Amino acid sequence: MSEVRRIPVPLALGGAVAIGAMTAVQARVNGVLGVRIDDGIVAGLISFSVGLALLVAVTLVLPTARAGAGRLWRGVRSGHVPPWMLLGGACGALTVSTQGLTAGLLGVSLFTVGVVAGQTVNGLVLDRLGVGPSGVVAVTGGRVLGGVFALLAVAISLSGDVLARAPWWLLLLPFAAGVGIAWQSAANGRLAQRVQSPLTATLMSFTAGTVVLLLASVVSVAVKGMPSALPTEPWLYLGGALGFLYILLSATIVAHTGVLLLGLGAVLGQLTASVTIDLLWPAAAGPALWQLLAMVVVAALSVLVALPWRRRR
Repeated sequence: MSEVRRIPVPLALGGAVAIGAMTAVQARVNGVLGVRIDDGIVAGLISFSVGLALLVAVTLVLPTARAGAGRLWRGVRSGHVPPWMLLGGACGALTVSTQGLTAGLLGVSLFTVGVVAGQTVNGLVLDRLGVGPSGVVAVTGGRVLGGVFALLAVAISLSGDVLARAPWWLLLLPFAAGVGIAWQSAANGRLAQRVQSPLTATLMSFTAGTVVLLLASVVSVAVKGMPSALPTEPWLYLGGALGFLYILLSATIVAHTGVLLLGLGAVLGQLTASVTIDLLWPAAAGPALWQLLAMVVVAALSVLVALPWRRRR
């Protein structure tokens, strides 16, 4: 296998910021869709189904994508691709369901800081264990301090009367989603290396996530009944396309950043985009303006102090 060409860390970090911005926009789109149909899980299924349809179409058109799908199939049959590498999409299903359940009420910014906490904690752990495609990444003082700053952004978001306007347990769901996002990045990155195709890893992620969401939607509909009529605005169905783009980008660059640095860059992009969205379109339980601005500043510091990072083989 030929050696993968290295992407400069600053360029890869810029990609991570773009991932965060797309995640923030997707959170609001899926959150509004979940509120409109009164079922966040079904909203997540719709989002993943759109992304999966796009990926299948692209895979059928591109010869390199078809070759990657063939390597995935042979790898699964021979055991060269272990089952845990196929489970990134299950964590993606948790993320989009959480968006549909909470982002419409909490606002994108408050949703994001819950995700930040989960990504930061699990990113440090996964890098130290060497789960991601960049191998074992040393736990340096700068990386730990970056995690502390990211968690400080969470503390800022919870100050004031935020918890009086939203139940504290709602933040547990975004935290779980953040833990899942870190795992998804690591698993998809390793799978992309193994099958030599980030696009194939993204296709597998959406396939697994769609299956999980389909099963969860069956349970949700059985308990709550059929959701409300689907809205007609086309923009409410763009969440899947955004997911397709950022999962593909994540699978491509995580080998060049490590899981934690990818997460911290995404945090900066998420919070910056979240502030913009919430200022233009406030949510019922969103934080105040001073909290929004302080969160972005602290998140930016979390990225700066984590650079440069070192890899230990």
